[in-house]
Amino acid sequence: MIYIGCHLSVTNGYEAMGHQMLSFGGNTFSWFTRNPRGGKSKDIEPADVNALAEILEDNKFGKLVAHASYTMNLCSANPETRANGLDMLKKDLEKMEALPGQYYNFHPGSHTGQGADVGIEQIAEGLNKALFPEMQTTVLLETMAGKGSEVGRSFEEIRGIIDRVELNEKLGVCFDTCHTWDSGYDIVGDLEGVLDQFDSIIGLERLKAVHFNDSKNERGSHKDRHEKLGQGMIGMEAMKRIALHPVFECLPFILETPNDDDGYIQEIATIKNWFE
Repeated sequence: MIYIGCHLSVTNGYEAMGHQMLSFGGNTFSWFTRNPRGGKSKDIEPADVNALAEILEDNKFGKLVAHASYTMNLCSANPETRANGLDMLKKDLEKMEALPGQYYNFHPGSHTGQGADVGIEQIAEGLNKALFPEMQTTVLLETMAGKGSEVGRSFEEIRGIIDRVELNEKLGVCFDTCHTWDSGYDIVGDLEGVLDQFDSIIGLERLKAVHFNDSKNERGSHKDRHEKLGQGMIGMEAMKRIALHPVFECLPFILETPNDDDGYIQEIATIKNWFE
């Protein structure tokens, strides 16, 4: 059993995304809570969200994985950028409660020269201001490739954020295969070893979702360039091993490969065939 899908556009509403993913053959999906390169957020229409909730229930979808804007940075050296990021985070988490019980994924941030230790403290500070006890959304920290001054390039950095958040029972991790490979973890030659490291540092109980991407780069390149499944340096055999590994069973797998709609339909079908 696998929950598999891809990123969809929310332009036509929440119900439309549910129908589109059904037409793709998938049973989970991701969408940007606001413009990925800007700050605009689509208003919530209760009837539209309720219609999607019915689709999810009727078709036994897995958890959905909403994605924060790329411009949200809780650890920029610029105080205004940090404040804007915190405002985005608070508003996004409020809106997520309209579709309770889903996942909200974000890139931890870029410390922009301050150093990872400062970045970790600032990210945790932002989360402590935004998370609230009654929220039903789980916030996911994404494993990062380590491009530039990205925070989250190692399991230790992610653990450092978690340890500083008061309501850390609201936190989980999204395991991005491309990012994890690009950051230096050998998920091709030593998947078991990588998962053992994850478990000992973060804890497998925190593993909630997977961004399922091949990589254009050699391991440890810190470049973050996604590739279609089987066409990159990770390769189809390793991707299949990951999908079939019991640690990832029943987690939502979100494709972020450089595809058009037909490409996603084909990749979804390929992955589902692995489970037949």
